Amino acid sequence: MALNTVSAEVESHEASTQASDVIVVDDLWRTYDMGSEQQVHALRGVSLKIRHNEYVAIMGPSGSGKSTLMNLIGCLDTPSKGKYWLNGQLVSELDDDQLARIRNKEIGFVFQTFNLLARATSLHNVELPLIYNGTPAAERIERARQALTNVGLESRMLHKPNELSGGQRQRVAIARALVNKPSIILADEPTGNLDSKTGVEIMTLFDQLHAKGNTIVLVTHEPDIAEYAHRVVHIRDGQIFSDEPSKRFRKLS
Repeated sequence: MALNTVSAEVESHEASTQASDVIVVDDLWRTYDMGSEQQVHALRGVSLKIRHNEYVAIMGPSGSGKSTLMNLIGCLDTPSKGKYWLNGQLVSELDDDQLARIRNKEIGFVFQTFNLLARATSLHNVELPLIYNGTPAAERIERARQALTNVGLESRMLHKPNELSGGQRQRVAIARALVNKPSIILADEPTGNLDSKTGVEIMTLFDQLHAKGNTIVLVTHEPDIAEYAHRVVHIRDGQIFSDEPSKRFRKLS
C-alpha cells in the first residue's frame, strides 16, 4: 500500500511538472570511465527546467559540461544517473532506437558546421528528416519547400551547399531543423563558422522563430550571442553556476 502511495505521488509530481515544461532534467550526472579505475564527472547533479517557447542560452568554457548537457537534452547520449523528461516523456531510460525516434520527432538540430550533404540540393537536405520517418514524397517536398521559404531561401532550393554562402548554408540547416515541427530547436554554436554580420542575420532569424512560438536552446561560449536569449544558464565544472534572465531580456521587460 505504501509503495502504491509513493508511486502515485511520483506520477502526480511528474504530471504536474511536465504539463508546464518542455524540458525537465533532475539530478543529471554523466560520468565517463577513463580506464585504470579513473572516472571523469562531466555533469554533477544538474537540475533544469525549460518551459514552452522559452529562449535559453547555455554557456560555459571548454570542459564545463555544456556540450555534455546538450548531448543529453538532444537525446544523443544517456545520463549515468538522474532523470530527463522531454515533452512529458521520460526519455532518460530509453534505448538507442527509441531515442532516435524521439530525436527525429521532437528535436531540431542546428550545428556550427551545418552538416549538409555536399552533393544534395537545399531541398533534398531539408527533406532528409522526413525521408527517415517515412513521410510520403509529395508531402515531404511540399514541407521542405515551405521550410526553405520560411527562412528566406525560396530562390535557392535547387542549389547545392558549395553554391551557397555560409549564412545561406546555415539557413538550410535551420530549415532542416524546422521541417518536422519539433518541440525544441537545439542550436550548438550556430554562428561559430560565420562572420559577424552573417552571425547577426542568423541570430535575427532565431528571434523570428522564437516569436512564432519555437522553444530554442542555444549552446554557446560567446557572451554577445548568449544575450540574444531571454535566459542564460552558466555551467562550470559540470554544475549550474548561475541561471538568470539575460541583460537584453531585462531591458525588454
